[in-house]
Amino acid sequence: MVRSSDEEFGIRPEPDRLPGPDFVRLDESKKATSRLHLDLGPDDQDAEAARLGPHGAKRVDIGRGEQSWVVMADPEGDEFCGLGRFSARIRRFVAAVPR
Repeated sequence: MVRSSDEEFGIRPEPDRLPGPDFVRLDESKKATSRLHLDLGPDDQDAEAARLGPHGAKRVDIGRGEQSWVVMADPEGDEFCGLGRFSARIRRFVAAVPR
């Protein structure tokens, strides 16, 4: 486990290697869907969204305007994001990991 702060931590195969899940504490509760939200970094965001569609995933708009990621939901309504590139938060986290 790699910890970056009291509010966020991640798990990596090695401290400086991705992929690995990040866990972020949220103050609000979400009652409509699962509290687990995955941010995935596919090589080709549009191709991956198109590939997941026939398996029941759908794009959902959460009202944030233009973003570099696509918010999708699985057939049960659980949301996840397909990142267009690593977000600044993820880049900062990876850069802060001791080598």
